[in-house]
Amino acid sequence: MRFRLGIDTGGTYTDAVLYTPAEGVVRAAKSLTTKHDLALGVAEAVAQVLGEAPPPVELVGLSTTLATNALVEGHGGPVALVLIGFGPDALERADLKEALRSDPAIFVAGGHDASGSEQAPLDEAALLAEAGRLAGQVDAFAVTGHFAVRNPAHERRAARLLAEATGRPVTCSHELTARLDGTRRALTTLLNARLIGDIHRLVGGVQDLLASRGITAPLMVTKGDGSLVTAATALQRPVETILSGPAASVVGAAKLSGLSDTLVSDIGGTTTDIAFLRGGRPELDAAGAKVGRFRTMVEAIAVHTVGLGGDSELRRDEHRRLVLGPRRAVPLSLLAHQHPAVLKELETQLARPFWRPLDGMFALRLRALPDPAVLPRLQREVWEWLGEGPMALDELCERRHADRQLTRLIDRGLVIRSAFTPSDAAHVLGLQGNWNREAAVLGARLRGRLESLVDKDEGLEDPENFARLVMELATRQTALALLGAACAEDGLPDQTAAAPLLERAVSGQTGGLVRPQVTLGLPVVAIGAPARLLYPEACARLGTAAVIPPFAEVSNALGAVAGDVIQQVQVTIGRIGQDRLRVHGAGGPFDTLVLADALAHARLEAERQARARALAAGAGEVAISLDEQVTMVDGIEGGSIFVEAVVTATASGRPGLAA
Repeated sequence: MRFRLGIDTGGTYTDAVLYTPAEGVVRAAKSLTTKHDLALGVAEAVAQVLGEAPPPVELVGLSTTLATNALVEGHGGPVALVLIGFGPDALERADLKEALRSDPAIFVAGGHDASGSEQAPLDEAALLAEAGRLAGQVDAFAVTGHFAVRNPAHERRAARLLAEATGRPVTCSHELTARLDGTRRALTTLLNARLIGDIHRLVGGVQDLLASRGITAPLMVTKGDGSLVTAATALQRPVETILSGPAASVVGAAKLSGLSDTLVSDIGGTTTDIAFLRGGRPELDAAGAKVGRFRTMVEAIAVHTVGLGGDSELRRDEHRRLVLGPRRAVPLSLLAHQHPAVLKELETQLARPFWRPLDGMFALRLRALPDPAVLPRLQREVWEWLGEGPMALDELCERRHADRQLTRLIDRGLVIRSAFTPSDAAHVLGLQGNWNREAAVLGARLRGRLESLVDKDEGLEDPENFARLVMELATRQTALALLGAACAEDGLPDQTAAAPLLERAVSGQTGGLVRPQVTLGLPVVAIGAPARLLYPEACARLGTAAVIPPFAEVSNALGAVAGDVIQQVQVTIGRIGQDRLRVHGAGGPFDTLVLADALAHARLEAERQARARALAAGAGEVAISLDEQVTMVDGIEGGSIFVEAVVTATASGRPGLAA
């Protein structure tokens, strides 16, 4: 018997399953995700499921929340955005300026018009001058040309020049989407470039691990739509792995639960991802994947992602209310499990006769940095202070400039805070016991002491009372997240006016004259490590069933090897002048006067591209389906006038397996 090995790297845990289509999940394992080197956590989980004598493996699948978490938490390497034929005002649209943050933007003359004709020559001299100035400051370049989906010539030329001049990876917008809307294409391309370094480290580490164990099976990566691509394809287009984890979880949940119509909610350490399964298939978001406030052009499952997980950071919001997320913190119980010296510091803080706002909080390095010299001087100082291990925040932030520089290191994904989280609350209450309970109790005493002063509630100084408060917050926010996703599905995205009533409905309180109730019309398949702690109660408050199937905690890893390879290509036909039709294909414009000829050319072009992409993405055998949408309007003097046509080719097939 030959097996399939599924792997998922989450924010807190890395999961692995051994699976066969005939028997289902044969073996499963979990290990802590090692943010400084993701391959270490993968190696531990894989070792547990394979054992001393690895069985024959015909396929390896990898899903990851890496891209999703990086965008939710605002992490990623520095990149340069190259805009060809756009003015600076383009940054004011599609949240592009916010996504760019402090990274540089290069504006270069060139680009094309809606017909694919050149609107201005590409200013190669200006491009190379800017590239030379920035080469040592950025990890990658993101190139978006005006109407590049109609004619990608300038993007391709710019990519060649940048790669030759700097040696840095270059992402072109036309490689990621065929849709119009230049600024959203630019946003998608920018995010892709920012993710390249992280995905290379992950995939490279997994490839090295498989080679060390003598596994030669193909390595596939789950895309955001639940389909699979080869590792090589994922390395070129990492932005397509946005929502990879949630997509794999929906595929896995369908396998595990046997349900075809349900709401699937995957709660991890950092995020909760909610999607809908209809007729056994995940719903796709026609507008493109949205993570946080960024609406990309990545085709992915329609998912509602919120920054809520077992390791969500506890904070006060703008109304001074206690809330969880969206950022992740390392649970104190986990920190002490890995760094026992933390216990002594917590005890010291608790023994002080006075309190500090940063009591019970630490900072630690999140991942390795090969060359710290790339950091600005003040950031490098903080980085070096953390070289010996976790450091109490109150001590760290007393040092000059440390607070601001620490924030910047956290934003870059190099450093993370440790604080009291729902995982700690579960340890205090005896609901979870895999890490250090003593640290969780000390953290509850410290944070409870602080919050009791703010809320004038002495009961919060009791660690179990405080832990119950945090678990209640997690349960309530879980119910609100499910409700928000359901409202959006029903076309009711704006819940602002009803927010107080909705919060009261899921609060679990029985007092008050107004006692609203809400009910979900679908069961909830809850997966992820914290699901059993929160979802039975959260779903009960919403009047629906919580289905938590066997192996729910490793659903993502199962989904990583249960999907198909699917590639889709669109070719557009437009009008040029009164009579001429232009097919906008990857090989360049094709002009004709006859609609039938244009459609025939578009079909061949779309089918050729889709087949080639599917084979390159790892499909063994490929089936092609075609869809055509032709838009006509009535003429003034009778008859019909052609406006536009879109030919879509979908190529699908099972991944090629090792012999």
